[in-house]
Amino acid sequence: MDRDANAYLFDIISNADKILEFVSGRDLISYRGDELLKSAVERRFINIGEALSKLKALDLTLFGNIPDSGRIVAFRNVLVHGYESVSDELVWEIVQHLPALRTASIGMLEK
Repeated sequence: MDRDANAYLFDIISNADKILEFVSGRDLISYRGDELLKSAVERRFINIGEALSKLKALDLTLFGNIPDSGRIVAFRNVLVHGYESVSDELVWEIVQHLPALRTASIGMLEK
């Protein structure tokens, strides 16, 4: 089944929503101490990066209009291939930028 741009945007939004739900009420210290939470957040970031990568192949202009899209895909690649170099502080910092990614993605959904 072929997917359209809206499907990938929806994937980005829904995975961002889950991350934000998971970390609600948490701080970096509690994040660091919760292996299950870290695994869940990292997995959702991998999904976001993968959706962006597929969106890039489908619509380069739309991909380019999403702030930091290239950096997000690169972060996904680090999570998958260079996981040993990922710090909790880096992941937590990127979590703080999710609302902007979510808002941008919502704005690009075709009505």
